[in-house]
Order: sequence, then C-alpha cells, then structure tokens
Amino acid sequence: MLGIGDKFPEFKVQATVSNDIKDAFVNVDNNTYKGKWLVTFFWPKDFTFVCPTEIAEFGKHNRDFADRDAQVLGASTDSEFVHLAWRQHKEELNKLPFPMLADVKRELTSALGILDKNEGVAQRATYIVDPEGIIRFVMVTDLNVGRNVKEVLRVLDALQTDELCPCNWQKGDEVIKVA
Repeated sequence: MLGIGDKFPEFKVQATVSNDIKDAFVNVDNNTYKGKWLVTFFWPKDFTFVCPTEIAEFGKHNRDFADRDAQVLGASTDSEFVHLAWRQHKEELNKLPFPMLADVKRELTSALGILDKNEGVAQRATYIVDPEGIIRFVMVTDLNVGRNVKEVLRVLDALQTDELCPCNWQKGDEVIKVA
C-alpha cells in the first residue's frame, strides 16, 4: 500500500457529478484539481449501508474542505452509471457537491494497494494529498467500519500549519515550538 511521502498515482477516470444523464459524467485526472489539496476517499460498494453515511457526511462538510483549498473526491470500483443510479435513488446523495470517481478497471485502487484481496473492491481508505501530489495522510478501516470526517478535517488543518501538532490538536490550538 502506498503511504506517507509517496506520490499519489496518475489516474484518469469517469466521474459522476450530477443527477441529470445529459451532464452527469466528466473525466477527472491528476491535473483536474492541480495546485489544490486532495481529500480522496474510497468506499467498497454503492447501494450498501455504511457507505452512504460517510459519503453524505463528506458532502455536508464539503464547504469546510473547500475553505481549506481542498477538493473532495469520492471513489469506488462501481461504474459511473451505478453512481448515477445511486445518487438518484438515495435522497442524501442527490445533491453531492463532489465527484464520484468510477475506478471500474481497478487501476487506481490497485496502484494505491487498497484493492481488497477477498472482496475485489476498494478498501475503506482515505488519503490527503498535498498540492504537489504527495500523500500526507492515509487511513484505512475495516470494510464494516465507517470513518470520521471531522477527523479528516482536523488532520488537514494540522498538515496545513506545517508545524508540530500535538495529540488531539484542533485548529486554533497552540502548536509545539522547538526551542
């Protein structure tokens, strides 16, 4: 699995960005959000139970990420058409403000090393990637356990200080100063 300090892999995928079939799909690649922080999170499967709770929560906090010059990207190994159907079917996903990436060839999940060996789907992984494309944070949980979006925001805040941040540090708290 790629980790801290590694370059985030090159990718080019279809993404679902709306509920209208006429403009629902766009291509997204490494250069689409060049110069921004990326918060890329993966879920195992569309039309499941834990996944929509996380996706909706990232959607609720999208403005918080944007305020930090970060672009949220959600992804699974499902197709862009499955993403579209799920957005249309699930009320809390109707107005998602970020792209849902379709890694149907499993190239990105494989390059990251997060393709689950038993299930053949993306593991529940989250990456924070700096504007130079370097992975600065990775978190992977069991397929059955949802992540904490506020913790991802907290870590992004800490990374953006470029300072030493102690345990449980929150934005506005003192950082560690080395004499």
